[in-house]
Amino acid sequence: MEDYGTSDEDTYSSDQESYDGLENEETDSQWGSSTGNSCKVITRESLLVAQREDLRRVMDLLSLREHHARTLLIHYRWDVERLFAILVEKGKTCLFAEAGVTILEEIDVDSSVSSSTMMCGICMEEVAGSEVTKMDCGHCFCNDCWTEHFIVKIKEGQSKRIRCMAHKCFAICDEAVIRKLVSKRHPDLAEKFDRFLLESYIEDNKMVKWCPSIPHCGNAIRVETDEFCEVECSCGLQFCFSCLSEAHSPCSCWMWELWTKKCRDESETVNWITVHTKPCPKCHKPVEKNGGCNLVSCICGQAFCWLCGGATGRDHTWSSIAGHSCGRYKEDQEKKSERAKRDLYRYMHYHNRYKAHTDSFTQESRLRETIKEKVANLESRDSRLRDFSWVTNGLYRLFRSRRALSFSYPFAFYMFGDDLFKDEMTNEEKEIKQHLFEDQQQQLEANVEKLSKVFEDPFDSFEETEIMEMRMQVLNLSVVTDKLCKKMYECIETDLLGALQFSSHNIAPYQSKGIERATELNGGRNAKANNNIACQKAHDQTNGCAL
Repeated sequence: MEDYGTSDEDTYSSDQESYDGLENEETDSQWGSSTGNSCKVITRESLLVAQREDLRRVMDLLSLREHHARTLLIHYRWDVERLFAILVEKGKTCLFAEAGVTILEEIDVDSSVSSSTMMCGICMEEVAGSEVTKMDCGHCFCNDCWTEHFIVKIKEGQSKRIRCMAHKCFAICDEAVIRKLVSKRHPDLAEKFDRFLLESYIEDNKMVKWCPSIPHCGNAIRVETDEFCEVECSCGLQFCFSCLSEAHSPCSCWMWELWTKKCRDESETVNWITVHTKPCPKCHKPVEKNGGCNLVSCICGQAFCWLCGGATGRDHTWSSIAGHSCGRYKEDQEKKSERAKRDLYRYMHYHNRYKAHTDSFTQESRLRETIKEKVANLESRDSRLRDFSWVTNGLYRLFRSRRALSFSYPFAFYMFGDDLFKDEMTNEEKEIKQHLFEDQQQQLEANVEKLSKVFEDPFDSFEETEIMEMRMQVLNLSVVTDKLCKKMYECIETDLLGALQFSSHNIAPYQSKGIERATELNGGRNAKANNNIACQKAHDQTNGCAL
């Protein structure tokens, strides 16, 4: 086993690149986060800009109108790469047919019909040609029937893919026609329709999700590569992009969901009570048996049989209860009780350590103001030391490592338990892997505690030589802790979760610089103006005006 202790002969003092990288880490306004380019913040103002980026790619490649491109993207959940792959694999005709896009160049699809009168195939009424609208698919009905159809579909929440009314026609109706007809009768529904089309970029896109902040900040986050990641919104909330709960790596989303439910419902305690007690048949309170006799008595005075739970009298012997017979005692009762005790003690072991590290993280988070004051005191002194970024960055490392350590206990609870992976590993394999993981976990835990202790010292009153010693200690512990965290994640991803055959669990990758903070989408500053122009264009098109 590789030793990651912090002895004098193993101080990593030669690892100058690691030290330089630590001291030059970007100082963020939020503790424990980094700024990158793989995720973007989409505000309500920049939503249209984000949507137009994908629309333009599809429109340019396939020479389509905007509403046809939007229909394609909504059908393929705004996955442009998947859309292009299907285009190459199946061809344009199949691509359009699956999405309900109909482009018939030989048919005049002008929405207005020039004939004087015609019969509507829905209401069977003769209507003027000016009151009839033809869709891209070639089907033609009166405006009143189209309008009623659109209104019903919008109210039903089907705004994003409203199909033609014709029997067995799967073509998607032109959004400009829908907007024009509905706005004449229900302007509010037309606005709702436009909002649904705009927000479909978030609702139907697996790479874009609303920030789960409460109250809601109004932002959405778009990731560029992997949906299994942890991000920080511009509002400051850090969360798991996959399940939208709090950041919980190295726990998988499924494990975290089970763990939070277990902690919330106290299901292990309930399980123990269920096995060890019986409800009184009179007052229904749980009663625990504290003797060998199967006739028990509740505090309410009711006597009942422990074996079957039925109410009885008090006359009894060691072998029977007068006037009562419920068959033989079940031999598996003892095994059930022992298993319940073992499961409860195991749960308490992992929960107590998870809670202890979570509480430590909360307490250490309160150090930020104290540390800032200490650094300010040091900077005000007449000393050769001027750069104290190692203090701030060391504290970042403590926060990140403490968080990872706390969530490693729920992971271990399920990874080495009997619930999720009973058929994935033999008992021998599970024991070997558990020892490997726990060795790394303990080494990380020891270094995290040492790093935490360093920051509790009143270093603003230290002499210069003591500060230099503390600096080397913080740098050393930070580098070692970072490497231990990385190694623990690699063990989880490769040796534990990566070896599973019958189930799939994914975790957010380890980020040495902390959870990535999403940056503003390019063009976001001008998005509001672009949005207003687009709305004006839509309004003018609806009213038959040309810009």
